[in-house]
Amino acid sequence: MRTIEIAQFACLSDNYGFLVHDPKSGQTACIDTPETGPVMQALDARGWQLSHIWNTHHHFDHAGNNLEIKEKTGCQIIGPAGEADKIPGIDVAVDDGDKLSLGEHAVSVLNVGGHTLGHIAYHLPETHNAFVGDSLFALGCGRVFEGTMAQMWASLQKLTDLPDGTTIYCAHEYTAANAAFAISVDPDNADLQERVRQITALREDGKPTVPTEIGLERATNPFLRPHDAGIRAHLNMTDAADVDVFAEIRSRKDSF
Repeated sequence: MRTIEIAQFACLSDNYGFLVHDPKSGQTACIDTPETGPVMQALDARGWQLSHIWNTHHHFDHAGNNLEIKEKTGCQIIGPAGEADKIPGIDVAVDDGDKLSLGEHAVSVLNVGGHTLGHIAYHLPETHNAFVGDSLFALGCGRVFEGTMAQMWASLQKLTDLPDGTTIYCAHEYTAANAAFAISVDPDNADLQERVRQITALREDGKPTVPTEIGLERATNPFLRPHDAGIRAHLNMTDAADVDVFAEIRSRKDSF
């Protein structure tokens, strides 16, 4: 059975950094570059050599330390084709449907634009991992800065369709705030109520709420559930299209 090792560590005020390591080949990818020091410390602590940076989008807390880390490691930078002109040091531009590898592990690229126009995610189907940047969060989704609501909804549906058991690595510790909002639009969801209790306990203990799992998100994340009758009734949007319900949820979160 092929194995992969993942290291998660805190960066900046609320970002997470991730290293993905293939023990057989020794290749290691860094998901985005929020902060140089923690990335290098995580590599040194494990004796890993960085071979790749996989950028999800161009925002500074995701690509701002590309050049410094590339200079220190000689790694290859892979990033979204739709934002290639904004990704410092990019070597390879990829988009929806493109295939990569880390050692013998297949990696599929998903275009999940909306937060930014060309935002991508990296899915490792054999090990059931997905690195989604700022597209999907635990109980949330990225603010729609550059794309449209329809684009963001289509992107979230791609992530919703990932197989049960897929571990979702999102880039920020936003879950407590997302939970407070989620319960405001889906107050009768027993699964969500239980999850809010669990999140509160984790944060009180100073523990991360990331990663999450796609089945859990399907059951509790309102941004993935605009079809739900309870949410629709609560929003007085019983007959609206899913995309319009999603847009209303996202708009409410923007001002929550």
